[in-house]
Amino acid sequence: MGRKQPVDGTTVRQPPEGGGAESEERLLALSLLLHPDTSRIGEVAFIEARARLSRLEPELAPPRGTPAERHPIGDRHVSRRPLSLKADAAGGVTVVPADEGGDVAVDGEALVSQRALTAAEVDRGVVIALGERVAVLLHRRRRPGAAVPDRGLFGDSDAMERVRGEIERVADLDAPVLLGGETGTGKELAARAIHAASRRAAGPFVAVNLAAIPPAMAASQLFGHVRGAFTGASADHDGFFDRADGGTLFLDEVGEMPAETQPILLRALDSGEIWPLGAPACRHVDVRVVAATDADLARRAASGDFRLPLLHRLAGYVVRLPPLSQRRDDIARLLIHFLRLELAAVGEPDHLAPGRDGSPWLRAPAMAQLVRRDWPGNVRELRNAARRIAIASRGVGRACVEAALAIDGVVVAGDGGAAPAPAGDGARARPEITAERLLEALREHGWKTGAAAAALGVSKTTLYALIERTPGIRKARDLSAEEILAHSDAAGGDVDRMAAALEVSRRGLVLRMRELGLEGGRGRA
Repeated sequence: MGRKQPVDGTTVRQPPEGGGAESEERLLALSLLLHPDTSRIGEVAFIEARARLSRLEPELAPPRGTPAERHPIGDRHVSRRPLSLKADAAGGVTVVPADEGGDVAVDGEALVSQRALTAAEVDRGVVIALGERVAVLLHRRRRPGAAVPDRGLFGDSDAMERVRGEIERVADLDAPVLLGGETGTGKELAARAIHAASRRAAGPFVAVNLAAIPPAMAASQLFGHVRGAFTGASADHDGFFDRADGGTLFLDEVGEMPAETQPILLRALDSGEIWPLGAPACRHVDVRVVAATDADLARRAASGDFRLPLLHRLAGYVVRLPPLSQRRDDIARLLIHFLRLELAAVGEPDHLAPGRDGSPWLRAPAMAQLVRRDWPGNVRELRNAARRIAIASRGVGRACVEAALAIDGVVVAGDGGAAPAPAGDGARARPEITAERLLEALREHGWKTGAAAAALGVSKTTLYALIERTPGIRKARDLSAEEILAHSDAAGGDVDRMAAALEVSRRGLVLRMRELGLEGGRGRA
């Protein structure tokens, strides 16, 4: 927002989906998902149409490794007798075991004879477990391009290479950026990366959740107020735009912004000027805006729920964050990264190292299950799973069996999400979500629908539908004004605490308060 931009049209030319690197050919590759030396996880080898997989071949290296960094799997528990991988003209791959067989599993099924994989399966990524200690992902990816700073965005998949490239392309400009993507994909991290790579890096980074600002308080929260502007305004107050002056303002959940807030935000973005409540005049602020949403704003604008001029203003350049299911080769990297952090937090940082007898703490079958999941809550859900694994594994010592049971029980059965079925296979359905299980998930997560949906393995839209058709769950529309105000007093106006105590969704509570004219909740909620 530092330089005024026209409303109609973007200020930065949006490249075709994926950008330059996306036009490069995707090649067959093997990425290391598990190895006794966890520092090697993420190494990759590009392979030909005819290749072998064994203890001695192929040689793998970090994604941007040099020939001097290439090494075979090298683990003595992996057979020297190779598996053969044979690609066909249709894009499929046939996996052929060695003559004597071996302890090999392909996507969770023991390999007893050759197995033909379709092109769709390979595109999705196929996990090959070599015994208990080593697992690789057979997939397609592009050769890495020029090195781009990660700026806190973890992962080396094609999808993350694209995101980092787009961030570098737009970061040093003042054009507004709209970050799209599913919940839990790391949109705030991407916003911080844009700020860190910009000319404003030395300035402030201010994050605000627009969905949490009641319409009656929007002008004061965004633009500030002066003393005496309204009852209770005992001092001047800087708004979010003031605090971000000279830096970056991150507007999260912009798709959930109340309709009443949209015009006042649009005016500020158009003019670069704000008018604090009660102030005698407006003033200019120099703010670069980065917005984020998991909603389809174009569809909402078409239906009239979101102002089209505001969408044009926010979408100076659009970056889409990929779901974790589209960056399968990053799952193991991320999991090990999170496990290191969480194990250190519970005082058992050495668990990931092999035991004295070389036994793994994290076994290949367990890693295979985790990599094959869809992770509807994306990176946030994976981080929470790592935390639960670390906590559930406290005190179990070096026994890999107990650790594996903790992983299987806490992550797979506990989330109710089995490994996803291959494309076209509808045989593996999710377990039914009963009323009791739905209520338990909502209570466990304080009626925060995003977290509850991720734990149940469904979208927020599906969760709202489940709540609507479950008779035993009270709906926010049934709340009376007296009950809301009583809980507002008890919770000190904290809407999250009110929603948890009333056992309704925060979104539903805010809508009901709006309907009853209680946005302020006696001036607080």
